[in-house]
Amino acid sequence: MVQFSRNKLTSVYQKDGETLSVHGVLEDDVYGLEVDLDFKLSDLEIRKIGGRWNRMENSECPRAIPFLQEAVGFRMDDEFPQKVQKILGRKACRHFADLILECSEAVREAARLLRGVRGEERKSELEVEEYFGRVEVKGTPSDTPSPEVGLAEGPASGRRAKGETVIDLHVHSAPASPCSSITVERLIAEARQIGLDGICLTDHNHCREARALEDLRQHQGYLILGGNEITTDQGDILVFGLEEEIRGVIRLEELREKVLQAKGFMVAAHPFRGFLTFGIGYLGLTPEQASRRPLFQAVDALEVLNSRVSEKENRFAAQVAERLRLSVTGGSDAHREGEVGRFATRFPGLIRNERELIAALKEGSTTPVVLEPEAERTNVGKS
Repeated sequence: MVQFSRNKLTSVYQKDGETLSVHGVLEDDVYGLEVDLDFKLSDLEIRKIGGRWNRMENSECPRAIPFLQEAVGFRMDDEFPQKVQKILGRKACRHFADLILECSEAVREAARLLRGVRGEERKSELEVEEYFGRVEVKGTPSDTPSPEVGLAEGPASGRRAKGETVIDLHVHSAPASPCSSITVERLIAEARQIGLDGICLTDHNHCREARALEDLRQHQGYLILGGNEITTDQGDILVFGLEEEIRGVIRLEELREKVLQAKGFMVAAHPFRGFLTFGIGYLGLTPEQASRRPLFQAVDALEVLNSRVSEKENRFAAQVAERLRLSVTGGSDAHREGEVGRFATRFPGLIRNERELIAALKEGSTTPVVLEPEAERTNVGKS
């Protein structure tokens, strides 16, 4: 077994009234590289790009740098991920392409947040309740301490009781999710390797037929479940049990009605991504204030372990879930190789299909877990 680790880090700041700048770093056991991009805030078009190698495999690697300029003018639309992978991934380097896609997701969230706070000139005057809305809070705070959710905490693979099921409830596959570069077959292979009992395919606004999922389960001899990550006007929602194709952005209230009719289940995905690291933290946001966000009145659970957000944001989501007495889940939000199973959800019983998954979610006895600390991961990586 070859030990392999990979880390990616992105940071976004507002360069001026029209520009978001993002710095990205990728470090693994073979490569070390960085990119800097400027995006036009109004339409998320790449205005400027630069890259450099800190560590490379061979003398051919520097030839990739000039090809990065072909991304200037790329706009973050539905075809953006494919263009980055096809043009930069082939002409330059797929590692640069992966890092640029990681940076673009951070920029998209930052832009969404900035637009939500109604302009830079009014940020200092904005009240928390004005941003999150005024609604009644479900439940009352408990007397127990808020869970300390961290990247390196929780039980490792193999430490679960007999009869339990551990599933990564949040993964994305290519080509169903344009932002993903890992196929279903590779997802399954990695999930088996690290000890997951199953995975749930939650591709963006993509609904798989029940028959197709059953055929996939039988063919692979592995628990593969279906879900959907749907974009609403209040944020991204993991939906289970809704067999309907939904394109674009849907109103949260409309989605809730559909899910209730289908007797499904809704989980707020990465509910505080970007909120505590880009522009909102200075407001002194508390779990009590955040609990008033309208989103939380329409969902059944909160995702409190997500590997694509900060530890601080995960911990804050857990505190809000505790205050609202909502169920909690964990998922890797995997888009690339090596990301599957960083976080997952433990169920107390056996799960064999979507019907049993939804029933278990509704019981409310889920436990988000770190399946395997990142420092101990021994997946085989490919350059």
